[in-house]
Amino acid sequence: MSGCTLILLRHAKSDWSGNEPDLRRSLAARGRRQAPDAGRWLDTNVDRIDLAVVSPATRARRTWDLAAALLGTTPLTRIDDRVYAASARQLISVVRELPSNLHSVVLVGHNPGLEDLVFAVTGEPTSMPTSAIALITWPGTWPAAGHDSAILRASGRPPGPIALVGR
Repeated sequence: MSGCTLILLRHAKSDWSGNEPDLRRSLAARGRRQAPDAGRWLDTNVDRIDLAVVSPATRARRTWDLAAALLGTTPLTRIDDRVYAASARQLISVVRELPSNLHSVVLVGHNPGLEDLVFAVTGEPTSMPTSAIALITWPGTWPAAGHDSAILRASGRPPGPIALVGR
């Protein structure tokens, strides 16, 4: 595989019925149904995932657990505090630090940071509702700067259609 692939996965629908702090909010019943759909899409459409970088928020970790359970091979997972409530700029810093030997990474996080990240690196406005996926590629290694070579290849929310885009 040439180049690098960043897969953004927004956490599934969270449960707002309790009084727990935002970081500990879990998934709603709808979210527990959404997350496996994302996992099925990833298993069918992504050859391999080398690493999952996941927000420490309970809803993000649970989304990844449910999605990863449907993958043929479960990648290494790293919980990264910087992903929680992160801006696009903060997420770009996380991406820039990825080791060059990794070719495909999933980043499980939150809005508005994920939508802003897609726009920052591709110039494409993209909606990231709960459980949405955006697949971005670069022709070389993880980007050092700018978005001039990043391409948005797919975006949407399973099980509905995921638009295969790209330039």
